[in-house]
Amino acid sequence: MAAQFGRRLRRGATTTAVAAAAVAALSASQAPAAPQSDTAAGDQAAAGATPSGDSAATGNSPYHTDLPPLNTPNKPGASVNLPVTGSAEAGIPASVLAAYKRAEQELAGTDAACRLPWQLLAAIGKVESGQARGGKVDANGTTLSPILGPALNGQGFALIKDTDGGAYDGDSTHDRAVGPMQFIPSTWATWGQDGNGDGRKDPNNIHDAALAAGRYLCAGTRDLSVAADLDRAVLSYNHSTEYLRTVRSWFDYYKRGTHEVPDGTGVLPADTGGGTTSPFPTPTPTTGTPGGGTSPSPTPSPSKPGGGTSPSPGTSTPPATKPPTTKPPTPTPTPSETFGSLEDAGTGTLTATAGEAFGERVTVRAKNKLGKPLARTSVTFAVVGATDARFADGKSTVTLRTGADGTVTAPVLTAGEKTGVFKVTAVAGTTQPRALSWTANVTARVADTIALTGDKALTAAPGAEFTDRVEVRTTYKGTGVADTAVTATMITDVVTPAENDKGPYFEDAAGDPVRTLNLTTGADGVLELPEIYADDTEGTYTLRLTTASGATVTVELKVEAAPAA
Repeated sequence: MAAQFGRRLRRGATTTAVAAAAVAALSASQAPAAPQSDTAAGDQAAAGATPSGDSAATGNSPYHTDLPPLNTPNKPGASVNLPVTGSAEAGIPASVLAAYKRAEQELAGTDAACRLPWQLLAAIGKVESGQARGGKVDANGTTLSPILGPALNGQGFALIKDTDGGAYDGDSTHDRAVGPMQFIPSTWATWGQDGNGDGRKDPNNIHDAALAAGRYLCAGTRDLSVAADLDRAVLSYNHSTEYLRTVRSWFDYYKRGTHEVPDGTGVLPADTGGGTTSPFPTPTPTTGTPGGGTSPSPTPSPSKPGGGTSPSPGTSTPPATKPPTTKPPTPTPTPSETFGSLEDAGTGTLTATAGEAFGERVTVRAKNKLGKPLARTSVTFAVVGATDARFADGKSTVTLRTGADGTVTAPVLTAGEKTGVFKVTAVAGTTQPRALSWTANVTARVADTIALTGDKALTAAPGAEFTDRVEVRTTYKGTGVADTAVTATMITDVVTPAENDKGPYFEDAAGDPVRTLNLTTGADGVLELPEIYADDTEGTYTLRLTTASGATVTVELKVEAAPAA
């Protein structure tokens, strides 16, 4: 194995950066946490400093240190010497790959300025859980068994006491990283997403976890097409330069080409038991490691693919390579550049009729710590509660960035068919999010029109019944309104519409004549009146139908003897 490793290094098919990443992974520390804004904390991380474990998405839990094969696949067609499918390591389970690409598309629509590449999610998913243990997920994308990191009890790891009552990690004493993207519960509480639209935010679901990881990486004003921003994003997930190098190596590997494999057939990391609840070994507590991580063994496991082994005596040693260096940190932002507060910027009353757009839109303003407008701050607008009201394209959550004046307006909100009250929220900030909320109300449609559905003349002989039935339809802006109250009254005349005491009549349940009925429309606003009878008095009479909103229609009824034979 050592000789083969040496030959691969010398072939020239791999770059110095890949070789350097291999060296870096041999000393990788433990891993991720809640996103950092691009402020002093983020800059310290970019410089290699290790903040406390509870400030990272995974609480700096362990991660897999396997590296990609040194002969990385080119994209199909890039080399005649490589198969189209690439190596086994380049395969990503179908459901997992679909979740990464779906998250990329979602972020492209709601936070296009971030420019999240799905290959970055794949790289983090590989390092965190071996792509959900090789794609062992059900049809909905939920892992067949929970993926849990070790208890963050301060023994070799950060000390993070329980924040979820064991709801996600089953541990009511300490937190553990959970799911294929290894979020600690406190971070999931802030960043959890419903990526597959099942109404739940489950860290064990690859669609939910991938979308949450994408939003987490896009926190602040990051543009992931910029190398420094991408580095800061990865370091916010796990404050370790070794972790950054490992993720970067897989990111570059997947960008060169990958392919879909069936769920459950992905290549498992060499440092996992393959079928245990936790994909990570329990480390031996040590001291002196920044962030409470374990001190990596100086000799790598011989079973890690691509990671190589320590050369045996007498074997050739791979040529030394210079590890890649991280870019120097950007200067610490001044108070005028850092997020300070979020305030309402003049949002009006949020009320709409079912099926219509709200006349008002939520508008907020971000300010820095000096109280001045803050541009390019990400603000997430969300629809919360039992409602089917949605933003454009049916989205319940949208992330936008403030303009030069610090303001940003949510997209138009359209009411669904459910009536009642719900909330609209706006959240900005990462380490200490600020949130605002507004009450929105959807009211039922009220019919503004009532009209006859036919135009037949309604006649009857004295003492007989009208052969044709009266049918009307109530509508609101052309749409039928069911359950509309309608009052039908036989009146004396249109000018002074008193109830008539003679002429046509209805019958009540006892069969007695009545000339006023209270009725209700059915589906699509249609109402067919009961039978109408004529008394012995000939003449022309008027039936008036009125809704509670005042919409009215009149019907002419004629009582006349049949012509002589």
